[in-house]
Amino acid sequence: MKNFPIITRKIGLYPIVDSISWIKKLSKFNIKNIQLRIKKKTDIEVEKIIITAIKFSKKNNFNLYINDYWKLAIKHGAYGIHLGQEDLKKSDLKLILYSKIKFGISTRNENEFNQAIVLRPSYIAIGHIFPTGSKKMKSMPQGLKIIKKYVQKKDSIPIVVIGGITLKRLPLVLNFNIDGVSLISAITKSENWKFSILKFLKIIRKYWK
Repeated sequence: MKNFPIITRKIGLYPIVDSISWIKKLSKFNIKNIQLRIKKKTDIEVEKIIITAIKFSKKNNFNLYINDYWKLAIKHGAYGIHLGQEDLKKSDLKLILYSKIKFGISTRNENEFNQAIVLRPSYIAIGHIFPTGSKKMKSMPQGLKIIKKYVQKKDSIPIVVIGGITLKRLPLVLNFNIDGVSLISAITKSENWKFSILKFLKIIRKYWK
């Protein structure tokens, strides 16, 4: 299998949200990569949301990744697709490859990471790094040591970290040669999400000048 499209710039702050409303809020902060992860919607609702989100992303010049719904992402011209391990097994990787769409994969342990490297995706997400309350996790936190190990093995594939990353923990992960930081509850469940975003962006830009 040939390589998926390459990402040459830092992915940076990479929020994961579940609605058009959140996408519109985040777009005002010049965030270049956002992932839309839709849950508990009908197929008709999902497609309408994805169409609207993709149109909005193109109009406002940021990269929108669609979680799970890879067929709809290709159909409506999304910038990228993100798949977890369960969805990865059910997907047509050759069709995704030939669509020339950016492609990210979630990994939860070293075995999954090694398998992802073989596929040569556009980026690999590793997590969860710290304990997280955004959803129930079957796997254990991987911790900081594993980031260093994965970065040494990544073979030029961008690495995104996710899971329990707070403002206090952010500098700890940025000390490694990673390419992006994904956030869910650190933004969507923050008492002052605007302040949180500005602080996250300030710290990230300080490390990645």
